[in-house]
Amino acid sequence: MTYRSHNLGELRKENIGQVVTLSGWVDTKRDLGGLTFIDLRDREGKTQIVFDIDYTNKDIIETAQKLRNEAVIKVVGEVKERASKNLNIPTGEIEVFVKELEVLNQCDVLPFQITGTEENLSENIRLKYRYLDIRRPKMIQNLKMRHRMIMAIRNYMDQAGFLDVDTPILTKSTPEGARDFLVPSRINGGTFYALPQSPQIFKQLLMIGGVEKYFQIAKCFRDEDLRADRQPEFTQLDVEMSFVTQDDVMNEIEGLAKYVFKHVTGEEANYTFERMPYAIAMGEYGSDKPDLRFEVKLKDLSDVVAKSSFKAFSATVENGGIVKAIVAPKAFEKFSRKVLGEYEDYAKQYFGAKGMAYIKIAENGEISSPIAKFFQEDEMKAILERTGAGAGDVILIIADRAKTVHAALGALRLRLGKELGLIDMNSYKFLWVVDFPMFEYDEEEGRYKAEHHPFTSIKEEDMEKFLAGQTDNIRTNTYDLVLNGSEIGGGSIRISNTELQAKVFERLSLSPEEAKEKFGFFLDAFKYGAPPHGGLAFGIDRWLMVMLKEESIRDVIPFPKTNKGQCLMTEAPGKVEEEQLEELFLHSTFQEEK
Repeated sequence: MTYRSHNLGELRKENIGQVVTLSGWVDTKRDLGGLTFIDLRDREGKTQIVFDIDYTNKDIIETAQKLRNEAVIKVVGEVKERASKNLNIPTGEIEVFVKELEVLNQCDVLPFQITGTEENLSENIRLKYRYLDIRRPKMIQNLKMRHRMIMAIRNYMDQAGFLDVDTPILTKSTPEGARDFLVPSRINGGTFYALPQSPQIFKQLLMIGGVEKYFQIAKCFRDEDLRADRQPEFTQLDVEMSFVTQDDVMNEIEGLAKYVFKHVTGEEANYTFERMPYAIAMGEYGSDKPDLRFEVKLKDLSDVVAKSSFKAFSATVENGGIVKAIVAPKAFEKFSRKVLGEYEDYAKQYFGAKGMAYIKIAENGEISSPIAKFFQEDEMKAILERTGAGAGDVILIIADRAKTVHAALGALRLRLGKELGLIDMNSYKFLWVVDFPMFEYDEEEGRYKAEHHPFTSIKEEDMEKFLAGQTDNIRTNTYDLVLNGSEIGGGSIRISNTELQAKVFERLSLSPEEAKEKFGFFLDAFKYGAPPHGGLAFGIDRWLMVMLKEESIRDVIPFPKTNKGQCLMTEAPGKVEEEQLEELFLHSTFQEEK
């Protein structure tokens, strides 16, 4: 039996006169008396097939007229030139007049229509019936792009001399920044495996093992709060190289990024990616992943307002905080008190800002602001000069500790970009952010944590300060790759000296005993000739999401989870029998809320 001689995106005028066999899903059907038209669809496209009373057996026509959308059929027929052509599809100049019809499978009443349902279709319904959602042209196209992306990665890495090496899924729990997913061991009662948050330790061990150039497209798992660009189970491209400097890694990865970008988008990124220090990214954009598609920057007003009579500003500066502003260009008419109130509430609710001040400048240069009365004429003039604000602009100002100011203004900057149409949505902007700090102080836990991870090497220029006991403002040999305001990859040159690694653990309040318990096998390996090495990891799902300009990472993953970590299709996670728990020496203490 033959199901198809051609796929449904393949036939052209050159095939006219041929007898063909086609199989696929009924996409749409139109009955016009003696004629029945069906758009037959498969992965590659659509072909119009025709049931004509002058050409087709009457019984076959009656069967065709009873077909529902998404029924699976096989037809045999002759390719003819289409009378009413549809030049919007590749097969639009031909149609197939059916002589034989076989219904391979009927379709029940659909939970939603596959064609023309994009705008009003609930995401929860899409995820519950994901196998139907995948049939939609947009989703099948996204999966094709995912395939193309992964093939491009493999081809590039193979040509560049990297070895594809897989690493374990069941491994040991180590502190890597997020909660581990734990897997109880039945054979070794009371012990647990952890699913890997990344292959970080193993890829470094491969360098010690002499692999030299490694890559892997790995499944990774993190039990953390979810959002539009984050999933508990995700796909990561991991890369590690021996005997390399930071520039070596970045140059290699930049070549990979350009190669993949062209294969997915069809566009060229034929420019050298800008390299921006972390301190500048935070200071000017309020983010370690700045979106460079528009020009709005944060402006520091701390020195300008330090002596002003507006205590909310001057007291903040006196107490070690900062005062910064961004300009909403030509927003005077759009930014009513209500809109400004919404912006202030946004900064307060999500980023902990105490408040937001504003200065509006009318087209005639007149200034309106609740805080204007607190500033001398020369002070107000200095604010306008520092921000570059002019007629029709609105200045938004936040005073607080640096972390809060940067987070709030960075988020407001992005909101301005979207709501004022400042972002060039047709452009792509790659950027390297480099020189991240080694340590980040966690106020809740009252201790320092690693900004990236504890195996990140320290910049030579800051090594003396670190060894002398300084913890703040110690920079590392790190590099994150950013595309349109999303971090798509990040990495570092690693520590390959056991004594230095021990000092980093000490600074992270990790005792030698704890370090040995968590990383003993890893630290032991460094005693046996570890080469200098470094690498990087890409989040494949997020990278693809940005290139395809999708709003959610779930639209580029075949079977994703919801924001609650649930699979609506399989109803995972689910309960298990008590006997299964007993085999694993476990007992659930969870009680459902009444």
